[in-house]
Amino acid sequence: MKRTASAKKSSSARGTSTRRRKSAAPRKFAVCVRNDGYEASLERNKIYTVLPDEGAERDGDLRVIDESGEDYLFSADRFVAIEVPAAVRASLLKAAQG
Repeated sequence: MKRTASAKKSSSARGTSTRRRKSAAPRKFAVCVRNDGYEASLERNKIYTVLPDEGAERDGDLRVIDESGEDYLFSADRFVAIEVPAAVRASLLKAAQG
């Protein structure tokens, strides 16, 4: 599903986008388990790449990358962190690069 223009331009802490410098930290992954209120932005049961963001984590948020390559903040309770085998990790990261 595509994110609505209003969600991309939102100034609230949730569902906002910021371009961030790529981190050298290993990428983590999470599955979306709740998308209520963000049906156009988040797909339930989809695996998202999580970017490290200590400030967001302190606030109870996760910074995830969508299919366009943009990163957005969402409440962490919408996701469950997962560990994936190396082959799956490589495949997910390759898909995220385009």
